[in-house]
Amino acid sequence: MTDFPPCPQCGSTLTYQDADLYICPECSHEWSVSAAAPAAEPERVVRDSVGNELHDGDAVTVIKDLKVKGSSLVVKMGTKVKNIRLVEGDHDIDCKIDGIGAMQLKSEFVKKA
Repeated sequence: MTDFPPCPQCGSTLTYQDADLYICPECSHEWSVSAAAPAAEPERVVRDSVGNELHDGDAVTVIKDLKVKGSSLVVKMGTKVKNIRLVEGDHDIDCKIDGIGAMQLKSEFVKKA
């Protein structure tokens, strides 16, 4: 049995092919077979405060004092953080900072070193 792509309009998996069209029996949407190829998801690009592209393993410098939530510690401006790891989410950098430990940072508060 051939797997056809789900309907882009309603998400139904009951689609079928008729000549050079895919057809959805639930919502009657028709679309071209050539247009049915899923678009490649754009690669996620993380940029620092000045627009440089960041990659796993880069070293960055903190550009302003950052309070550590839940403690009285502060990450001082100019602190160099080595070997960052990029992750999904609001805080897109995982790292270890000497004297503080494991942290998550936002890329808007760092610049590439």
